[in-house]
Amino acid sequence: MDSLGEQVRDRRRQLGLRQEELADLAGVSPSFVRFVEHDKASVRLDKVRDVLNVLGLEMTLKVRAT
Repeated sequence: MDSLGEQVRDRRRQLGLRQEELADLAGVSPSFVRFVEHDKASVRLDKVRDVLNVLGLEMTLKVRAT
């Protein structure tokens, strides 16, 4: 399965958006979009949600068996 960052980047490209355009639409900085696309661990989930909303994606939690 692709990482969150890979899925965000792929969807952004499918929509023909530059990182700067996505950032503007989501109300975040272009550097934040780069952090998400590179799977940086210290991103704010509320801002990630804003980016995903613009792209028509959603995030769900999956419970793993321990």
